Amino acid sequence: MLRITETVYIPWTELRFTACRSSGPGGQHVNTADTRVTLLFDVEHSPSLTQLQKVAVRGKLRRRMDKRGVLQVTSQKFRSQKTNKDSAVERFVELMQWALKPVVPRKETRVPKSAKRRRLDRKKRTAQRKRDRKLPDFSGEY
Repeated sequence: MLRITETVYIPWTELRFTACRSSGPGGQHVNTADTRVTLLFDVEHSPSLTQLQKVAVRGKLRRRMDKRGVLQVTSQKFRSQKTNKDSAVERFVELMQWALKPVVPRKETRVPKSAKRRRLDRKKRTAQRKRDRKLPDFSGEY
């Protein structure tokens, strides 16, 4: 079992791994070894998550999910497939912890009077500066 939070555990059987050739430098090794690892987790059909948790994960990690609701985490930092697999699992846990963290509602506060006063003073100074830039009216009338 993979521990995500205090209450959320995901069995290893729900995670699927695929390996393919990694891109980037590596010489002949990169052309022959399948070192890039993609972790796949089906959020939609996972019995380990409640409906509320699924909604939270879908909302925060939607860019990493496909249309069927499968979350994908890829790792290709290392030359070893096992190390990339461990890295993908570690990243998956971090992402799930972030997605399942409860949103703290914002506490509404008032704008302080001093901030309002500073804003209005700044507006008055700007308006005066613009008035001072204008050419005087030489129409001859006083």
